[in-house]
Amino acid sequence: MRPGRKIGLVLLAMSLLLAACGGGKSSEKAGESTNGSEKVKLTIWHNFAGDDLRAKAVRSYIDQFAQDHPEVTLDAQAIPPDGYRQRLSTVAAANEMPDVFFVYAGSQSSELHQAKLLQPITEVLDAHPEWKEKFLPGAFDPFEFEEGQIYSAPLGMSATSILYYNKALFEKHNVKVPTTWDEMMTAIKTFNDNGITPIALGNKAPWVAQSTILGSLADRVTGTEWFKNAAAQQGAKFTDPEFIEALGYFKQLVDNKAFQEGANSIDNTQAEQYFIQGNAAMMISGAWTLTNLAASSTEEQMKDIEVTTLPAIPGGKGEANTISGGAGGGLALSSRTEGKAKELALELIYTVSGPEAQKSIAESNSMVMYDAEIDQSKVTSLYYKAYNLVKSTGITPVYDAYLSAEAAEVINNGLQEIMMGGSVEDVAKKLQDAQARSATP
Repeated sequence: MRPGRKIGLVLLAMSLLLAACGGGKSSEKAGESTNGSEKVKLTIWHNFAGDDLRAKAVRSYIDQFAQDHPEVTLDAQAIPPDGYRQRLSTVAAANEMPDVFFVYAGSQSSELHQAKLLQPITEVLDAHPEWKEKFLPGAFDPFEFEEGQIYSAPLGMSATSILYYNKALFEKHNVKVPTTWDEMMTAIKTFNDNGITPIALGNKAPWVAQSTILGSLADRVTGTEWFKNAAAQQGAKFTDPEFIEALGYFKQLVDNKAFQEGANSIDNTQAEQYFIQGNAAMMISGAWTLTNLAASSTEEQMKDIEVTTLPAIPGGKGEANTISGGAGGGLALSSRTEGKAKELALELIYTVSGPEAQKSIAESNSMVMYDAEIDQSKVTSLYYKAYNLVKSTGITPVYDAYLSAEAAEVINNGLQEIMMGGSVEDVAKKLQDAQARSATP
């Protein structure tokens, strides 16, 4: 899914500070104005700062809210993704959260909730039941920290392990699209023998291999229940034989030269371009690739690209025909925002996350956890194929959405180690030790 989360220690220290100080109300007094003459000040932070269609769509709805509400002075900050987490953790430590802000599903939103920096948005969901009911199953699971209380409405679906393949290359070399592990190994050998990289990978930011390959591959070996138990350190450990076996399948890819030389030194965007230019037969990547290719590639380049799921694992405990993923991030509401400011902040969240916005985001070639009726003519052929694939598959966990920040970093770096000849047993032990520390009271 996305880069590892590193805000836990900062938030822990900050939450202790808040406990000592008793918290505090927002310094923004304008939201308490009742005479209608004073403008309400609202701040919104997000990471939709790029020129891709999705980012433009989200910003357009923020702009629409500002135009529709002249009584609001809106401070909207679009912060590039690379620096967004650090900026958010910095203001969290100072208890100076913006009124509305984008938050990732998983450990980041959980830690912000534990630090009492969020308040539910349940009331705006309940006020628009026709909107709430069209979210796909599981959409609110990462944001429901107490029963019946929801803290965000996701703006996207994090589908992270789609197997993209170049149909023309498969046909040219008479290779079967793999549905079993043996067929995958045969395909890798055939493409290598013909001087074609089997699988493009850009793992310079080491979350990529974990998010796109390991989570889905390991789930096929261990099953979802085992992984959740291991993450919770309840009756399963990452040193168990099934996880060693799962890492062994990743090592098979490495040992059979599935990836191009230097995969740890190029980034994911470079790998996407390497693939779309016909240098690799396959790429295992997330739904973000659909958006990136829509912005950077031609329909001619994409017409030969098909999508499917990773092949089944012989004797595995997990389901085949699944993709790792779940709800993406969404907009959250600061616990300090109250009064008229809170009312307008909830309306802002609805504007940017509501039915029209969900449709626009979907039609920007981005997956959503929402039953949107999309206009096929507005999306790429590749997106439409992936959209229908994801609707027909099961969803399994992405590892870093369940692991502690420390453990996520350990497995990310550990996969790089395996790619450089490291031991799967050593990586498994380091992961187990890190996750055990997070589970210790």
